[in-house]
Amino acid sequence: MVKKKACVFISGSGTNLKSIIKSSRDYNFPINIELVISNKKSAKGLNYAKKYSIPYKILVCDRSKFEQHVLQLIFLKKIEIICLAGFMKILSKNFIRKFRGKILNVHPSLLPKFKGLNTFNRVLETNEKLSGCTVHFVDEKLDNGKIIVKKRVFIKKSFNQETLKKNIQIEEYKAYSQAIRKIYSAI
Repeated sequence: MVKKKACVFISGSGTNLKSIIKSSRDYNFPINIELVISNKKSAKGLNYAKKYSIPYKILVCDRSKFEQHVLQLIFLKKIEIICLAGFMKILSKNFIRKFRGKILNVHPSLLPKFKGLNTFNRVLETNEKLSGCTVHFVDEKLDNGKIIVKKRVFIKKSFNQETLKKNIQIEEYKAYSQAIRKIYSAI
C-alpha cells in the first residue's frame, strides 16, 4: 500500500497526534506522518514527534510568515493531507483554498453546535444531554466544513469541564483515525 504523506499541525499536548501516529503504524492505515508543525515552542505534543522520529518544525510568527514557511515545507515534502489536531490558529482563506478537501480538523462538539472556543463550558451551561466530537474538512468558515465522522458522548450530571473534556477526547482519538480511513477507502 502506498500511503499518503501527511502533516499534523499542533499547538498543545498532542494527544490526537499521538493517536494518529499509533494508527499510522498499522500497515493498512492510509497515511504516514511526514511532518509535525507547531505554532508554540512549548507544545508538549512535539515530544511525540521526537519519540517517533518524525520531523517537526516550530514556527512562531505572524500568520502570513507562518503560512509562507508552511507552504514551502509542505511542497518540499509533497504533503497530500493536513490534519489539524489541537491547532489553535486560524488559517487564511487563501491557504485553505490551496488545500481544499485536504485539510481535516477535529472539534470537541457535535457540529454545527458549539463552534469556536470554550466548547465544554458552553455545552455544560446549556444543560446538554449529549455532546461529542466531529472530524470535518476545513473550509473558509470556522468549524463549518463537510462532516466526515461524529462520535457521541452522553453527559452525566456529575460531569464538569474536565470530565467532559476527557470523555470527548477518548472519542476524538477514535474519530480522527476513522475519518482518515473513511476518506481514503472511498477513493
